[in-house]
Amino acid sequence: MARNALHDIKKSLDTLIGERVLLRANGGRRKTIERFGVLEETYPSVFVVKLDPPDGSFKRVSYSYADVLTETVELEICKDGENVRLRYTQVQ
Repeated sequence: MARNALHDIKKSLDTLIGERVLLRANGGRRKTIERFGVLEETYPSVFVVKLDPPDGSFKRVSYSYADVLTETVELEICKDGENVRLRYTQVQ
């Protein structure tokens, strides 16, 4: 069942390539990273976000679809001045 959920997350993200996103991720040691960027690419196991430059340099980060499923990583799609959070729940 989890495999289908991961596949569904990937399919959803495939349609959002190039969209502006707000990324929230657990940075470890009680630190949460919150940055804007663009969903750049999806691969079979991971997706890549190109983060906006805080200091003029671009940075790319990648996360697995399982990170989204377990809510270690949260994505909000930024469209028309509104943020829409992507949420995935496992149906038991």
